[in-house]
Amino acid sequence: MWYAIQPDPSRPPDLAAPNRGCLRETPPCAAYAGVEDQLRAVASRDRPVEVVITGTPDWAQQAPAGCPEDAGAYPPRRGALPAYRAVVAAVVAAGRRTGADLRYWSPFNEPNHPLFLAGQRRRCDPRARSRSARIYARIAGALRAELDAQPGDQHVVLGELAYSAHPQPRSTTVREFYAGLPRELVCATTVASQHAYVGGADPVPELARALRRHDCPRPHTIWITETGVGPVNGRAVRDQRAGCRRLDTRLRRWYRDPQVTLALQYTFREDDLFPTGLVSTDLTRARPALRVWQAWGGDRAPADRPPTRACG
Repeated sequence: MWYAIQPDPSRPPDLAAPNRGCLRETPPCAAYAGVEDQLRAVASRDRPVEVVITGTPDWAQQAPAGCPEDAGAYPPRRGALPAYRAVVAAVVAAGRRTGADLRYWSPFNEPNHPLFLAGQRRRCDPRARSRSARIYARIAGALRAELDAQPGDQHVVLGELAYSAHPQPRSTTVREFYAGLPRELVCATTVASQHAYVGGADPVPELARALRRHDCPRPHTIWITETGVGPVNGRAVRDQRAGCRRLDTRLRRWYRDPQVTLALQYTFREDDLFPTGLVSTDLTRARPALRVWQAWGGDRAPADRPPTRACG
């Protein structure tokens, strides 16, 4: 997160800033040297990865706007975009040092969600026009400019959106977001990423329609960069085995969809404030959904056995 590696604007980003490795002070903990250690771990896997920028520090944020009750980080102000580019340049350099293949880059995490980009609308009214696409396009422009200035093979991944089925005063739907993006930005990339948790509707059909409306010369691949069994819009899948079966059904649907080429679990360890993990926070108990991912893991095709067997 940007705010964690550069809390002071007078100092450059510290990619080796220590992290205690605890989950909100909950053990077990294993300290590591921040982003640098993460990149070394990525390099050991010898796979291309995606970098997602998030967490604007206080000193870089725009003045508050929109709903006064918004809680979260406001977007970077225009004058802070050079600092944003400096963070990108520092991570690119760290990737070269560690041998990590940082091939894919997302400008901002969940730019349609108020936790990451507060002030989605000028008024607390779902009918008010969303500002998030315009702000995101400005950030994406800064990312593209910096990546173009850097050596190597880097590609922008569009979106990284949260899913909301209906307009809300503090969030933006997939349809609204893409409708507000300039065609040049949408058509400059061939990958769109989306978050899609079991407990809510499948956003892939809506995303596919939103992309087609831009009539790009090259089709987009869809990546599900966050999924899992957990809460969506205040609702949660209470029965872990039922959630496991629903996850398996969703994965099979995506597997049959040629436009969806990637689906990633978020996270492995349970986050007490966002319970979607595959093992408990203390690492002593496995969730039923873990067995689904084990069956799907690597390059294997879907398991032939009914999902109920995997889920117990």
